[in-house]
Amino acid sequence: MAIEIEKKYRIDKKKLVELTAKLGELGAPFSYENFEENYLHKGGVLDERNAVLRLRKTELKTTLTYKEKVPTANDFKHQIEHETIVADVDATEKIIEKLGYTLSIVYEKHRKAWHFGNVEVVLDELPFGYYMEIEGAIEDILAAERLLGIEELETESRGYPRLTAKFGKLVDGVYEARFAKRSAVKAPLGE
Repeated sequence: MAIEIEKKYRIDKKKLVELTAKLGELGAPFSYENFEENYLHKGGVLDERNAVLRLRKTELKTTLTYKEKVPTANDFKHQIEHETIVADVDATEKIIEKLGYTLSIVYEKHRKAWHFGNVEVVLDELPFGYYMEIEGAIEDILAAERLLGIEELETESRGYPRLTAKFGKLVDGVYEARFAKRSAVKAPLGE
């Protein structure tokens, strides 16, 4: 069984810039940057197990993930996680629908990731704010906090789905947090 352990922090744009610079200063190798669309499905046995099915679409791939919360009494989130790359997105969506699961949450995210010692550090921008996550073993997360100088940083216990339900919009029964679409035609500077 795969257990994901992570700690999430609420940050602002200034802290995002500072952390990006700090990761560079500390020599953390940059892993990737992407834009994600996340589609979460609930219902049936998923609700009974406090779990979700997520389809995550990026420019390069789509993954299907099963996540089930494991109760903890600290700031570290533990989840059972199983993930696979999807070859046929439309067929996968039909399978999820035919199994009786319903789309409940959609959120978009810009993510930048670094490998830092034994952890992965990600800086995320969502339509409702900025966040950092550190994923790895608890002792490695604590070591990364010390090296980054963020031991006093405010933690965020809610996951992006719960935050989307709080800060997003309800559209046809689905909570959504999407970035505003930018016009393809930009006005010349000075107008």
